[in-house]
Amino acid sequence: MTLKETEQVVTRFAPSPTGFLHIGGARTAMFNWLFARHHGGKALLRIEDTDKARSTQEAIDAIIEGLDWLGLDWDDETVFQSERAARHAEVAYQLLASGNAYKCFATPEELAAMREQQKAEKKPMRYDGRWRDRDPSEAPEGAPYVIRLKTETGGKMTITDAVQGEVSVQNSEIDDFILLRSDGTPTYMLAVVVDDHDMGVTHLIRGDDHLNNAFRQLAMIRAMDWKEPVYAHIPLIHGNDGAKLSKRHGALGVDAYRDMGIMADAMFNYLLRLGWGHGDDEIISRAQAIEWFDLSGVGKSPSRFDAKKLQNLNGQYIRDADDNALVELTVPWIEKELGIILSPAQRELLAKAMPVLKSRAKNLIELASNSLFLYKNRPLDLDEKAQVLLDADARQLLASIHSALIDLDDWTIVATEEKVKAIAEAAELGLGKLAQPMRAALTGSTSSPGIFDVLILLGKKESLNRLADHKN
Repeated sequence: MTLKETEQVVTRFAPSPTGFLHIGGARTAMFNWLFARHHGGKALLRIEDTDKARSTQEAIDAIIEGLDWLGLDWDDETVFQSERAARHAEVAYQLLASGNAYKCFATPEELAAMREQQKAEKKPMRYDGRWRDRDPSEAPEGAPYVIRLKTETGGKMTITDAVQGEVSVQNSEIDDFILLRSDGTPTYMLAVVVDDHDMGVTHLIRGDDHLNNAFRQLAMIRAMDWKEPVYAHIPLIHGNDGAKLSKRHGALGVDAYRDMGIMADAMFNYLLRLGWGHGDDEIISRAQAIEWFDLSGVGKSPSRFDAKKLQNLNGQYIRDADDNALVELTVPWIEKELGIILSPAQRELLAKAMPVLKSRAKNLIELASNSLFLYKNRPLDLDEKAQVLLDADARQLLASIHSALIDLDDWTIVATEEKVKAIAEAAELGLGKLAQPMRAALTGSTSSPGIFDVLILLGKKESLNRLADHKN
């Protein structure tokens, strides 16, 4: 694939608004966006909303929100395919006038009988061209008709795909498909070709489930004598078991992963690496992705979506993230859980705690959950495991710890740890035997940052009060 120096790259993402932004669709959108940004071109968005029975405003909003969350911005105005029906019909009639299309008056009953006969004779089920060379005057006056493309009947058609390589089909396998229905509405095939041409799309980057469509669309492009785009059909995403991605593999929409606490940059990085690579690089920034992305890095085999790997990558992004940025991302989860608005002082405390909090979290929900102990009111509600842990022996240990810490003026990690270790040695216990009841009393759960980090973050007064609530 080569580009002329004067040619501006134009790509497009064209989702059908019948539901959420699918993971596969999100990756396709990213690849189109990255290719355009890499080449200094334009990335366009088109909403293919011609199926009015299934297209909804809610789905349109969900798709746009998902794209915004991933950080994908689009050039020019969003095109809505449903608003261009007149232009689609205009092209169909141009093809009719040039002799590259014709009116077909076959009735539904005739077509059904044709298919039944083909089925009985074990022939491919496709339109047999019965009106291809007939004079329209042979049809009853006022009879409804569709407009069909007059496709080539001999030879083969070849596409040099930027991902799949050279792919060919026999022209005899492409029947004279419908461009305009009898009610005057355009088919998907017609609308896509016209819109891509009018939008100046130079590179069609999409899933390889559209590869068969490419031959039909190319037949129409050639009939109109329009410039042919570069095709790049990327393999689909499978589940981690190698089967086609489905609900049994987990959530299918990017919005679900956003709501699970996945960071947008982590999702971007993960989807980028599904089917595309740059050496052994795993963590790839957005700037690097734009610099490095090209179609030569796209593999020919389906990639496998692994939610566990996504969580692990997300954890890495959390650990590497700026603490103040994480505060802004985490605060909404905390406020929702506690039903409060965090004060500036509470936000400052969260920022102070972030270095120890983020080392343990794989998603923003975990990060928020692990920080709740900072804002809980006394007496703390203990979760089930914490309640079991605080038996009589544990409470006696808490009393000893409280007594050892109450007169401590140097409230630091080193000093508090020294005091607690001394108690553990005197009782001939491992430090963990003291840390766990302390954790339960101080946080209400059995999971938290390091216990001495907790003491420092809560401060001396609050720590001693929480210990006192649960000592004998």
